[in-house]
Order: sequence, then C-alpha cells, then structure tokens
Amino acid sequence: MFLRKSLLRVACLLALSSPVWAGPAQSYDFGQPAAAAQASRSVEVVMGDMSFTPKAIDIKAGETIRFVLVNKGQLLHEFNLGDAAMHAKHQQEMLQMQQSGMLTPTSMKEMDHGSMAGMDHGMMKHDDPNSVLVEPGKTAELTWTFTKATSLEFACNIPGHYQAGMVGKLTVSQ
Repeated sequence: MFLRKSLLRVACLLALSSPVWAGPAQSYDFGQPAAAAQASRSVEVVMGDMSFTPKAIDIKAGETIRFVLVNKGQLLHEFNLGDAAMHAKHQQEMLQMQQSGMLTPTSMKEMDHGSMAGMDHGMMKHDDPNSVLVEPGKTAELTWTFTKATSLEFACNIPGHYQAGMVGKLTVSQ
C-alpha cells in the first residue's frame, strides 16, 4: 500500500511539472486540423503491432487529407503528425501518461482525479489535434490540411513503439 501511494504521488508530481499538458493550444507550422468534408482525398493507414502500412505518404502543399486509421494490432497505437523533435517531446509526455497508469497496453484510462488533490483536472489528456489514439480492432480518423512543403513523420509515440519502428515518412511537396 505504501509503494502504491508513493507511486501515485510521484505520478502526480510528474504531471504537475509538465507544462505541455497545462499550456495553451499548440500551433503547427505545417498545417492545421480540418473537417472530414473538406478532404480532397482519403488515405488508409493500417496499424499493426509495431508497423504502419504504408510506410511513406506523399502529399501536395495545400491538400487536405482524411487519414483513416485501422488498428489491426493487439495493442493501443497512436497516429501523430510531426517532425522528429516533436515526436521526441511527445514520447516523454506519453511516458508520463504510462507511468501514471493512464495509458495501458490496450487503452487510455480516465484518471481518478478525486485521489489527486490539488491537481488541475484538465492536465492529463491526450487531445492534441495532430494526434489520435486507436484501440485494438478499432478505426479512427484524422483530417489535416498541409500548408507548406516539408518533410514530416507519422508515428506512434506510445513508449517503445517509435523505437521499434512504428514511424513512417510523410513528404509534403509543392
């Protein structure tokens, strides 16, 4: 019981020290979320355990893409748009979520905020507009307008997944 309470205190302290969860909405220089009805085309991305199919996606600047994300794996996976630095930062956030017990191998749990005295209830969320979690056997969507030519990655930032190869190239050309 002592260990459990100590771990909960550490998780709360980690969450409280994370300005990313408590900060204002992030802006993205490579584009913004869009409504599915605005999409010029759809791209299906199949998530296996530690893989994406396709491994690379080509897009034109100005295009709005509706990503249809199909998780055929046995684990929870994430589809996140960004560059390598963004993914590295997000991986640390996801690690904190996992350590807090919020992120399990197959789902995202709601936190019992009543046991976390003094904690901002809105802090522990996975709600970045460039990212979506997909449970095993489920399908989700993310629609994005790409505003400029750039090289990006789509990745799963659940601890260990990116490092195991769950990352793909996304090239936005003129």
